[in-house]
Amino acid sequence: MAFLQSRFERIPRELKLFIAASFVMGMAYSVMDSTFNNFLNDRFSPTGFQRSFLEFPRELPGVLTMFVTALLWFLCSRRLGAWSLLLGAAGTLLIGFAAPTYAAMVVFLFVYSVGQHVFMPLASTIGMELAAEGKAGRRLGQLNALRNAASIGGSFLVFVGFKYLGFTFNHTFVVVAVGLAAASVFLFLMKPQPVQKPANYLKLRREYNLYYVLAILYGTRKQLFITFAPWVLVTVFNVTPATLAAIITAGGVIGILFQPFLGWSVDRFGERNVLTAEAVLLAVVCLGYGFARSIFPEGAAFLVVCACYLVDQMLMAVNMARATYMKKIALRAEDVQPALTIGQSLDHVVSITIALLGGVIWSALGYQYVFLLGAGIALVNFIVAMRVRVPHSSAPAPLGEPAS
Repeated sequence: MAFLQSRFERIPRELKLFIAASFVMGMAYSVMDSTFNNFLNDRFSPTGFQRSFLEFPRELPGVLTMFVTALLWFLCSRRLGAWSLLLGAAGTLLIGFAAPTYAAMVVFLFVYSVGQHVFMPLASTIGMELAAEGKAGRRLGQLNALRNAASIGGSFLVFVGFKYLGFTFNHTFVVVAVGLAAASVFLFLMKPQPVQKPANYLKLRREYNLYYVLAILYGTRKQLFITFAPWVLVTVFNVTPATLAAIITAGGVIGILFQPFLGWSVDRFGERNVLTAEAVLLAVVCLGYGFARSIFPEGAAFLVVCACYLVDQMLMAVNMARATYMKKIALRAEDVQPALTIGQSLDHVVSITIALLGGVIWSALGYQYVFLLGAGIALVNFIVAMRVRVPHSSAPAPLGEPAS
C-alpha cells in the first residue's frame, strides 16, 4: 500500500487530472455503447438500412472536426477537450429526454457526436503531451488500459441496473451526461498549454500521405466494429442489453492487461510490425463474424462471434500505433495535432461511405457479405502497413512536459 501511495504521489498533477478525466469519460462512453443499440431497437425499430443510414449524422461530425478545430485554434487541446465533452453531455440529455421522434433523435445524436469526435484526436494529443520522450506508446497504452477499467465499471453498472435495479434508458442517459460533464471539469482544471496557430491547419502534406492512408483504412475497419459487429449480436443472435454489457465487460478486463502490452509493443517492435499483425487478425475476425453461423452450431457460433467481438475490441486500440507513427514522422511538433485531426476527418469520410454501403449489402445480400468486404479491407491494410518506415532520428520536440 505504501508503495502504491508513493508511486501515486510521484505522478504529476496534470497527469492525475487527465487520468481522472479519462476514467469517468471511459465509464460514460461504456454505458452509452452498452445500451444505444438496444435503445434504437426498442424505441424506433429501425431496419438494417435505417440503422446504417443513422451513421451519416453520427459520423458526419468526424468529417467536420478539422474545420471545427481550425476555427477554435486559439483553444489549447485541454480546453478544447473540456468544451467538447460538455457538448457531448448536452447531446446525451437531449437524446434521452427531448427526442420523441426518430428525426429529433437524429438531430440530437449529431450534437452528441460533434462533442465526441472533436475529443477523439485530442485524447491522443494530450496523452502524448504527458509522455516522456520515446515512451508515447507506453503512455497511450496505460491510458487506454485505464479506459478499459472504466468501461468495466460502466458496463457492470448497466448489467446490474437493468437486471436488478429497474433501470430504463433514461437512467443511463443521465449517467452518461454526468460522467462527461465531470470529465470536462477535470480537463478545465488542467494547466492550459501555450497555443501557436499552425501555419496551414487544413493543409494535406505530401510527407504525411502514408499516415493519411492508414487513417482512412482505420475508418473502414472502425465502422465495421461500431456499426455492424454489435448489430449482428443484437439482431442475428438476439442478445439483451445485459448480455452485451457482459461481453463489453469481458473485453474491458482483457484490455486492462492488453493495452499496456500493446503500448509497450509499439515502442519495442515498432509501428510497422504492430499494424501488420492487426491486419492479419482483423481478416480472421471478419470471417468469423460473417461465417461462424454457417460453419458451427448456433451455440458454438455465438461463442465464436463473441470471441471475434472481443478480439476486435482489442484491435481498435492499435490506432495508438498510427498516432505515434504520426508523431515520429512529423517535421514539426505543431504538425501533430492538425495531422491527427485531418486523419480523423478523412477516416470519417470513408466511415460514412462504408456504413451506407454496408447497409445496402446487408439488405440485398446478407450480413455475411458485409464482413467479407471487411476481410478484403484488412488485406489492403496489410499491404499499406508493410510500407511504414519510421526515421531513425528522434521525434520532434515533445508536445508538453514529460511525465513519469
